[in-house]
Amino acid sequence: MFDQVAAKYDVTNTVLSVGNDRLWRVATTRAVRPRPGERILDLAAGTGASSISLARSGAHVVAADFSPGMIAEGRRRYRDVRNLEFVEADATALPFADGEFDAVTMSFGLRNVKQPKKALAELLRVAKPGGRLVICEFSHPPVPAIRGLYRFYNDRILPRIARVVSSNTEAYDYLNESIRHWPDQRALSAWIREVGWADVAYRDLSFGIVALHRAVKPAQPGAAPRSFDAEPEGRRGEDAAGRLES
Repeated sequence: MFDQVAAKYDVTNTVLSVGNDRLWRVATTRAVRPRPGERILDLAAGTGASSISLARSGAHVVAADFSPGMIAEGRRRYRDVRNLEFVEADATALPFADGEFDAVTMSFGLRNVKQPKKALAELLRVAKPGGRLVICEFSHPPVPAIRGLYRFYNDRILPRIARVVSSNTEAYDYLNESIRHWPDQRALSAWIREVGWADVAYRDLSFGIVALHRAVKPAQPGAAPRSFDAEPEGRRGEDAAGRLES
């Protein structure tokens, strides 16, 4: 399914999100805090739109995805970027060594994994002790009125736009269904904590349409997970436009 939409994937997402995908990408990059010389894994990277944003910091970025079509399109687009590497990979059996990455991130891909907790555990395995996790994923607006409008858009408006801008409308029917059945912010935070990540917290973006989850790999094996003192789980940390606060 994803191979078929690879060429127009990013443009279609920008149209369907009314340009918000770019704001979410900026927020994710800021949350990852990439630094020159670091090694960062961008899992479910697609064509690399999120990866190139991380690579501009000077970090070495590994863009991994299960779709050969997405990987091929990413390599074609960014063939001249030396610190951006594309790798075909299964999120539940990553082909990387333990403790290989300073930071690991995944944007809008965890929903597509049949065993999401196993993917979160694999991200924990390949992160260094003290390594950072950032998950950007669709969620559920906590305000009922906004949640209703969002569902109306997904059910009635999104399919019509998809028929115009995409040759594979089934992919976007799947998008709507996967969002509807995905756990909310607190439930996903619990999954992240359950597999062993510490300092688990999230922020709502765009009024909760998207949630940005963050965590840290414990420095000591088996260390008990704990929450951020300065930013407890569930804090609504966005400005009026839905952008992540500094």
